[in-house]
Amino acid sequence: MDFAQAQDTLTIFEWILRAIVVFFFLLIVAKVLGQRAISQLRLLDFVIALVIGNIIAHPLSDDHLELKGSMTTTVVLVVLYLGCIFLNLKLPWFRRLVNHAPITLIQDGEIIFKGLKKARITIDALLEELREEKVVDLKKVALAIWEADGKISVFLDPKYEPITPTSCQMKTDPFELPRTIIKEGRINSEELKQIHKDESWVISALDCYYKTEVKNVLLATLDTKENLKVFLYK
Repeated sequence: MDFAQAQDTLTIFEWILRAIVVFFFLLIVAKVLGQRAISQLRLLDFVIALVIGNIIAHPLSDDHLELKGSMTTTVVLVVLYLGCIFLNLKLPWFRRLVNHAPITLIQDGEIIFKGLKKARITIDALLEELREEKVVDLKKVALAIWEADGKISVFLDPKYEPITPTSCQMKTDPFELPRTIIKEGRINSEELKQIHKDESWVISALDCYYKTEVKNVLLATLDTKENLKVFLYK
């Protein structure tokens, strides 16, 4: 009996063995890919949705395939999924195996570069996520955490919690995103041209205010009031 080889017919037991092997193989593959690859799905949910969708689709489109095998495989996978959910609830070590712990990306207004590498997130992706949370100034972020479901939880410093301008009768300036002038140790020349600055100005500003060089900068932004915010590799 070789359930892994191509055959005209398989026994029920061989179908069950195939389902078990494929289920755990895909768990390993999804774990290696990382949470970013499966976005906002939990690891177990991603695997079960991927496998069952393909298993059911094949016999519906190919009249040479029996429905018995696909149905048997689906039932086995559902039982395995429910069993993993039960283990996830009862066994902490299993929970740690299939769900990664939250990863800190920003703490007290500083980007944690090691956290970005561990979560496999680029600076561009981080900025995109923060923009979706209506966060413009990274320095105001007390904590940003990469969750197991692929989302980023953002917590502002209490003194920066938003208030409505209407309630305070404040006059507001037109909104404009800060420009990214340095990213991952490289100067963005196009952005500098648009704000009528040059690389010598950037180098001088870094030396004057932060006593550092361009190669040490993970991210640097400049707003309309020429407030330079610099985040170093840490």
